[in-house]
Amino acid sequence: MAFEESLSEFRGQFRGAIIEPGGETYEQARKVYNGMIDRKPRLIVKCTDVADVMAAVQLAKRTGLKISIRGGGHNAAGLGVCDDGIVVDLSPMNYVRVDPLSRTVLVGGGCKWSDVDHATHAFGLAVPSGIIASTGVGGLTLGGGMGHLTRKYGLTIDNLLSVDVVLGDGSFVVANAEENADLFWAVRGGGGNFGIVTSFLFEAHPVHTVCAGPMLWNLEHAADIMKWYREFITHAPEEMNGFFAMLAVPPGPPFPPELHLRNMCGIVWCYQGSMEQANTILEPLRSYRPPVFEFFAPMPFPMLQGIFDPIYPSGLQWYWKADFFKELSDAAIEKHIEHGSALPTWQSTMHLYPVNGKANRVRQSETAFSYRDAVWSEVIVGVDPDPANRQKIIDWARAYYDALHPFGAGGAYVNFMMEEGDERIRATFRDNYLRLAEIKAKYDPDNFFRVNQNIAPAVSAAVVD
Repeated sequence: MAFEESLSEFRGQFRGAIIEPGGETYEQARKVYNGMIDRKPRLIVKCTDVADVMAAVQLAKRTGLKISIRGGGHNAAGLGVCDDGIVVDLSPMNYVRVDPLSRTVLVGGGCKWSDVDHATHAFGLAVPSGIIASTGVGGLTLGGGMGHLTRKYGLTIDNLLSVDVVLGDGSFVVANAEENADLFWAVRGGGGNFGIVTSFLFEAHPVHTVCAGPMLWNLEHAADIMKWYREFITHAPEEMNGFFAMLAVPPGPPFPPELHLRNMCGIVWCYQGSMEQANTILEPLRSYRPPVFEFFAPMPFPMLQGIFDPIYPSGLQWYWKADFFKELSDAAIEKHIEHGSALPTWQSTMHLYPVNGKANRVRQSETAFSYRDAVWSEVIVGVDPDPANRQKIIDWARAYYDALHPFGAGGAYVNFMMEEGDERIRATFRDNYLRLAEIKAKYDPDNFFRVNQNIAPAVSAAVVD
């Protein structure tokens, strides 16, 4: 069937907006969070419900066009948009329903974490997620999900109870521990390889006010702070989370003018407990190396979740590199200081996120997320608004990564990866890769969903129990 004929039929089945090249909203609609991505799809369809998603899949099947799925549009590699294909934009599917009695949260596939945080906070609850509130729920969850609550409550996927999925043949299924359990295993860390997740059911936890915020030190103390931190975070109470950063101080409040744009190191804390308890836990650090600046105070959890959003608005140029680490050796620390103290732009940074505690107590085979034995997830990001600085931030991030990769565990958090090829994907899923490929062959044998960190279907479409 010719494209125009197929599109005409599709219009009669679709309730959302259909955006084509040349339309007044096309240029804005094709943009994603990473301004380095400049792809031009043949069609962008904004889905209002599951029926719209099913119709969009059928359109792609009839026309032979590839398909990409956009939730929040935050993906590092910009995989929510594709050239010459169909973008299935879930953003209109934006709903959150909190059940305070069961502590469960039903979330539409187009939601961002700010939507979830707003809805759950009213009930004194939170779902473990990331550190940027404008991140999409779908992308972060399907890749694993790590953030301020990881040590206490595990990854986001460890709090996922069920998903609704539209498959590559246009059919609809539910996946959870009882129904399509193999698919449920795969979507917990395997990304968007298996279908379009239209809704998520999460377990929430009692989180309302946290003691949180950054502490900063001059670079001359960075080695001491990193050595203290590597010991502390492996033994700290799981209510205490903190990620280490090499950073330039943002040029605005709450930071004093004399620190603006200064290269420093820092730890961003999140403690679930009282300020008295938090200060007792952190007193040894303050005595050992008093921070040059700290903004550590009680705050509503959504405030912490959104604290970095003004620093990183949509449309900046981003280049990402990442690794998992099981240890932080003195030699690795030397490399961190060498490269982390030479940030190419003030928004560029390196973060070490702890993924121990509850996240480590889930067996590697329980979900597709493989690195249950990691202690840290490192991300190196070159960031700047000016496309003229593109190569500068890429070169810095790659050099930093090349220096630290020999100390790493082999693979990386899939949500922190650019398009890096099959070998890197296999290193990320390790022993889980074969099972993922078999499940892919069962649910998407034609690799219809391939605009992602792609797992090719196993050659034999074995049925996985």
